Amino acid sequence: MSPVIDNSRQRAVGRRKEAAARVRLTPGEGMITVNGKDCSAYFRTSFLRQIVLAPLVALGKDKDYNISVKVAGGGMRGQAEAVRHGIARALLAWNIDFRPVLKSHGFLTRDPRAKERKKFGRYKARRGHQWRKR
Repeated sequence: MSPVIDNSRQRAVGRRKEAAARVRLTPGEGMITVNGKDCSAYFRTSFLRQIVLAPLVALGKDKDYNISVKVAGGGMRGQAEAVRHGIARALLAWNIDFRPVLKSHGFLTRDPRAKERKKFGRYKARRGHQWRKR
């Protein structure tokens, strides 16, 4: 018995730094909900909203899907980039033909940069003690 593929919705996870976003994509009229709020209410600055909408704008599909997101951890910028990563992965699961456009814009790559850990004997990750003569 072969598995039934339901293409009425897709799910994906996007991550950035400490933030993780669970994205659910359904066909619709372009509504984006983040943690139960409208996208513009959750991400208040237009810069963060541009980050979130970038994969949809690159494909010209910003009014074709309803997106529901649950995001936790990190700061607002990390959360916005995690949502962008999750949306791109959900779009790729929806239609494999979107891959060249999403890949060329760098939306499918998980950014590995994260905060370096603090080492013992130092003030921060790399900051050492300040030298004193007396």
